[in-house]
Amino acid sequence: MSESNPPKKRRMLTSFSIMFLLLIAIAIISVIFSHITPSVTAVSLGDLVMSPANGFVDGLGVALFVFVLGGFLAIVNKTDALSTGIAALVKRMGGNELKLIPILMFLFAILGSSYGFCEETVGFYALLAATMMAAGFDALTGAMMILLGAGVGCLGSTVNPFATGIASDALVSIGIDVNQGIVIALGLILLVTSYLVSVFFVMQYAKKVKADRDATLMSPEEIGEAERTYGEAASIVNDSADLTGKQKVVLWLFGLSFIVMIIGFVPWPKLGVNFFNIGYSEREVQTEVTAEDMVEKYSDDGILELPNGTAGTLTTVEQTSPGWSSFLTNVPLGDWYFAESTTWFLLMAVVIGVIYGFSEREIVETFLAGCGDMMGVVMIVGLSRGVSILMGVTGLSQYLLDSAAAALNGTPAGVFAVGSYLLYFLLSILIPGTSSMATISMPIMGPLAQSLGFNPAVMINIFAAASGVVNYFTPTNGAIMGGLALAKVEYPTWLKFVGKVVLVTAIVNMVVLAIAMAVL
Repeated sequence: MSESNPPKKRRMLTSFSIMFLLLIAIAIISVIFSHITPSVTAVSLGDLVMSPANGFVDGLGVALFVFVLGGFLAIVNKTDALSTGIAALVKRMGGNELKLIPILMFLFAILGSSYGFCEETVGFYALLAATMMAAGFDALTGAMMILLGAGVGCLGSTVNPFATGIASDALVSIGIDVNQGIVIALGLILLVTSYLVSVFFVMQYAKKVKADRDATLMSPEEIGEAERTYGEAASIVNDSADLTGKQKVVLWLFGLSFIVMIIGFVPWPKLGVNFFNIGYSEREVQTEVTAEDMVEKYSDDGILELPNGTAGTLTTVEQTSPGWSSFLTNVPLGDWYFAESTTWFLLMAVVIGVIYGFSEREIVETFLAGCGDMMGVVMIVGLSRGVSILMGVTGLSQYLLDSAAAALNGTPAGVFAVGSYLLYFLLSILIPGTSSMATISMPIMGPLAQSLGFNPAVMINIFAAASGVVNYFTPTNGAIMGGLALAKVEYPTWLKFVGKVVLVTAIVNMVVLAIAMAVL
């Protein structure tokens, strides 16, 4: 073949195309199943076309957080504090950069196990992509550390209120006692075993890339984009540039920003820590309302059962005195969500810009440019939420759950545990939210386990473990797709690496859970 006509490379599908194809696939499946069972409704053309927009509405909080985070990072990057600081860190490691991998993955795992550190990880992808590139690895290594580290934690949830917490509450609400000691102990076992598997694979890959940059799984296009975005830190590792006084202040403020965010998200009151809520008080307010008023004003989905079906007493909680830590956002640390963290990063972006000496115009223009850089990430977040919306509209998730529960009825402990794990594995691909999954499934799977003589607490760990390992790779999770986009890693590239990790982790999980179901 002549040099003028070189062979064309096969280009991978982008994350956007994958998400659109998944939306279409769910629509087709719903049409097929609607002819099999009346419990599944076919997706209408309107539902399909509107699903991306509805996804944006559903994920608005995350999308706004990502936008503001982009502006915050742009302000920090303009100071050169981050790139210079990363270079200084790599120099100080003195060739021992591999030690960062198990340490940081363990920290992410603890955060995931304690309060479901997932969407909040988006802000760390850019930082670790740059850090690992400067250390002689690649951006994919940085993404592995975050995604698998936090994923291991969610998989081995112990006191995570968004997974084991909601699942336990769902069982208690229907009269099933849950042994929290079993949930926590089994969660720790799953956490440790899955952590060891993940660290092994990440370390093996990192060593190969460190020894030979051609061993990377990233395509030349991905490498080029990562170099253009994060290559500055790598280029100054061998320079003698030192941090200025202002840059040191910026790095301290940068670290403080993320520390406060993490503290804000951890549900301290549910963990028995009330320090951040000192001074908080509330009272119950009861209001007599009609059924029509209740549906119109107080129901998100228009469905709400009232006493006698006609009228009822609405009980709401009214804050009478805020806790001391609520002075900034009116919400105490521990009750923060994306609105509060968005406000916090917006404030810190301005503070850093002013302290470093940027003009008003520089701060505004740099911040808006950073927001613009996040457009692709925000698009992915919206599309991923659209998938779960279609699953709910069609009733596919409920149908699959009911059918699988009926099939598992009467099976022995090991088969029941493995079958339940595989069921949750499948459903979690289509319904990434652990809160909604726990609410929908536990009133079905918990009583089924109890009726067969098994411990319902183990079912909670089965749910958390299966949904956790799916979060290693599912394209319906906006945090994963958005994080990979920030690290300049295409989704198919991630699948090349994570497939074997998912397989080994799932096998280890099923062995541990089968034994637990038979013994406990």
